[in-house]
Amino acid sequence: MATRIRLQRRGKKHQPYYTIVVADSSAPRDGRFIEKLGYYDPMTDPATIEIDIDRALYWLQVGAKPSETARSLLSNKGVMLKFHLWKGIQKGALTEEEAEQKFQQWLKEKEERVNKAKESKRQKEKELYQRKLEQEKQVRIKKEEILAAKQAEKTEKENQTENHTENHTEEPAEVPTEEKTDLEEENTQ
Repeated sequence: MATRIRLQRRGKKHQPYYTIVVADSSAPRDGRFIEKLGYYDPMTDPATIEIDIDRALYWLQVGAKPSETARSLLSNKGVMLKFHLWKGIQKGALTEEEAEQKFQQWLKEKEERVNKAKESKRQKEKELYQRKLEQEKQVRIKKEEILAAKQAEKTEKENQTENHTENHTEEPAEVPTEEKTDLEEENTQ
């Protein structure tokens, strides 16, 4: 019986989450499994990965082969590094204390990288928010200037019409005199 460490899909349509399981390689993807090792939720930002490191390491030691995706998730959580260090201990290249020290150092560096990435993302979002806010302020100022110009123009026209009606006295309009041109005179004859 060949065992695989792989993902089982759960969740609704377009909202997946996965359980990381140890299963017989001939079992269906979402079918029977031997043991549940953790879960993976790709819908959160950053993706949530929870794995029982000791049990995953045990299954790797007894020969379970991870799928490509499961391998990347195990590697992300340090299980593959711990397995590699365990092989070094078996060969006599490392002691258990050295291996544990290297693993703890890796975990510390990984946590620092993750925190740095989160902080830079937060900073970028804050800068983007500030830029959008500044753009909105500029647009608002332009709109206010245009509105003020229209209001000033409107009041100026109203003042002109009031002044014009006050100063203007009613004079009869000139009636144009009818003068015949030379051509019209010739045509009438």
